[in-house]
Amino acid sequence: MKRLFLLLFAGFILFSLSGCAVIGIEDGQGGVKADFGKIADEPIGTGWHWFCPVFSWIERWDVKTLEIKETAQVPSSEGLISTLDVSILYSVPKENIVKVRKTIGKDYVPTVLEPYIREAIRNIASGYEVKALYSDEGRNKIGKKMIEFLKDKVEPRGIIIQDVLLRDVRLPQAFSDSIQQKLKTEQEALQKQFELQKAEKDAEIAVAKAKGVAESNKIIGGSITENYLRYLWTEGLQSSEKQIVYVPTEANLPIMEAGRSVSSKRENQ
Repeated sequence: MKRLFLLLFAGFILFSLSGCAVIGIEDGQGGVKADFGKIADEPIGTGWHWFCPVFSWIERWDVKTLEIKETAQVPSSEGLISTLDVSILYSVPKENIVKVRKTIGKDYVPTVLEPYIREAIRNIASGYEVKALYSDEGRNKIGKKMIEFLKDKVEPRGIIIQDVLLRDVRLPQAFSDSIQQKLKTEQEALQKQFELQKAEKDAEIAVAKAKGVAESNKIIGGSITENYLRYLWTEGLQSSEKQIVYVPTEANLPIMEAGRSVSSKRENQ
């Protein structure tokens, strides 16, 4: 056991004196290794890897989904300047990192990806009217065309474009003011339309009530006949305590009534 410990210790001392180093590759990462200036054709997988800096080197590469944020001033087809905030989601798969390292280099983002992104924003978005940048449909079309453009330019080089997102659009002040005025006018028109509909409904209710009253009066007027008045007269004579005298007219309707109580009449008798 003591001998094993001494051997390990001696190996560590020799390793330290030789200038060797160790690097760890985690999940979501890949490694590119070069020996004597020649880059290996295969990427390095996860785990611990030993190398001697005098003769070789190992680079860590992130192979997860990454994001680039870009802000650009974009002229519309009318010549108005809008500001676009764009996010591009991309990745370099592990099987492509050696190719990208050999053909572009470690700084592939500022060397290749960012210039193509700016070109896509400038050439594609500038061909649309300002209202296209304002609408969801227009922004979706712009995003799809930018994806197609970037895929055509960078995917043959080993960089995968996953999505293009138009995070924010700041429109020209004059156009924003015109949109606000349009929205205000539309709201006023809707309010007037509501008031008109309410007035029409109120008128319909008033007409319905008037028709109801007229129909009621018509029914009541039609029910008051001469026989009905005679019936009421007879009923009145039976229930009244007064002696009632009716003076008939040409229309055979009473115009005056007078009398005295039946009890007084009996007392006088």
